[in-house]
Amino acid sequence: MQTRGGYELVRLVNGVMSVRSRAVGETFHPVIGPVAEAEALYVRQLHLAERALSEPAGLVLWDVGLGAAANVLTVLRALRDAASMLTVLSFDHTLEPLRFARTEAACLGYFDGYEGVVDRLLSDGEVRFENGRQPVEWRVFEGDFPSRLDEEAAGDWPKPHAVLFDAYSPARNPAMWTLPLFQRMHDLLDPGRACALPTYSRSTMLRVTLLLAGFFVGTGHPTGEKDQTTIAANRRELIDEPLDERWLQRAIRSTSAEPLREAVYRQAPLSADSLERLHRHPQFGGGTG
Repeated sequence: MQTRGGYELVRLVNGVMSVRSRAVGETFHPVIGPVAEAEALYVRQLHLAERALSEPAGLVLWDVGLGAAANVLTVLRALRDAASMLTVLSFDHTLEPLRFARTEAACLGYFDGYEGVVDRLLSDGEVRFENGRQPVEWRVFEGDFPSRLDEEAAGDWPKPHAVLFDAYSPARNPAMWTLPLFQRMHDLLDPGRACALPTYSRSTMLRVTLLLAGFFVGTGHPTGEKDQTTIAANRRELIDEPLDERWLQRAIRSTSAEPLREAVYRQAPLSADSLERLHRHPQFGGGTG
């Protein structure tokens, strides 16, 4: 099944349907499917239901890589009993995968009950609605995310409690995985607000990048066939399994650990400067945090 923009439905090995970008050559949530991955990586790992109940002023989520909206819609379904406000800022360079997925909502399944919400988001760029007991404001920003981050207006975005980071892989989309991008994201966080950023990758390059950007970094929850993912945070206490000295020694031996500093994919071992900065990181005893 195919439509404009080069997207198609694919059936995963477990029988679940997902969306594939023919242009990029990647399938969204390819291991266990959209809902199961979003539940494991974001809903359960971030304790979003409990967090929503404990934040009377409400939660703010940045959804980086809206794609076909499976992550946000799974979160919405999990938070219907929370009475506090939920604010979602979604970012993607194009809304075509969401438009395609909306036409195939019956096959994908996870749109059930939210079709009208997505229709309004697509037509107006934002939507306000009642999600069970929970008031929700959902806005979408279409365009180049790294460029938007560098705009002065980014400083006025609501500060997140969590970032759902789900970009295409570094090999296919290196601009979304550079050290300057994650440094800018870290700088935009509220130091007084605990914020965690999980993502599906477990690569050494990504973990070094997040550490050098100023985050604390740990092993994230498994998702199906992936035995681990990655979680970063601006507070050490949000990391259940922080990377340790043994990981650092493996990173030193790795041939693919040096962060990308520009939007060109390549693999390289750690530079002397990066290694020195890692040793100074408070996660490895180089200070407090």
